Amino acid sequence: MVVVVVVIVVMVVIVLVLLVVVAVVLAFVELVVIVVAIVVVVFVMVVVVVVVVVVVIVVVVVVVVVVVVVVVVVVVVVVVVVVVFAIVAFVVGVFVVAVVVVVVAVVVVAVVVVVVMVIFAVVDVVLEVVVVVVAGMVFVVMVVVVWVIIVVLLVLVVLCAMVACLVVVSV
Repeated sequence: MVVVVVVIVVMVVIVLVLLVVVAVVLAFVELVVIVVAIVVVVFVMVVVVVVVVVVVIVVVVVVVVVVVVVVVVVVVVVVVVVVVFAIVAFVVGVFVVAVVVVVVAVVVVAVVVVVVMVIFAVVDVVLEVVVVVVAGMVFVVMVVVVWVIIVVLLVLVVLCAMVACLVVVSV
């Protein structure tokens, strides 16, 4: 009878030690997996943000070049038209026409510059919103991935504990 009790106690102790070892190993694995997941997700987030920032910089540079080219072309065209009209008005002797042409030209250049700057401001705001949204989405994905890993590993720990309890009960 004493031998049976000793054998049962030894088996229970062995199962409990195994349960503790499994729990420690799973906790270590959980820690390693979480760290790896965080590193991978942070790396992916950095890559995505860098790509988005590069795209935004390229788009901004293209928009700036287009804006500069449009403004220069409009200014050159208006200046040429103003000079031609001014020469014609001077030759014809109509000073009032020359003044009106100059005023209209200045107003046209001012309107073009304002419209182009508004378009540039809108593009800039849209691109900044895109960067913020992408970075936010990547962060949310990172949090979700880490929590899914944590939940899966906790479920594994609970399942191991249940199996150990069943082994103890069956003994």
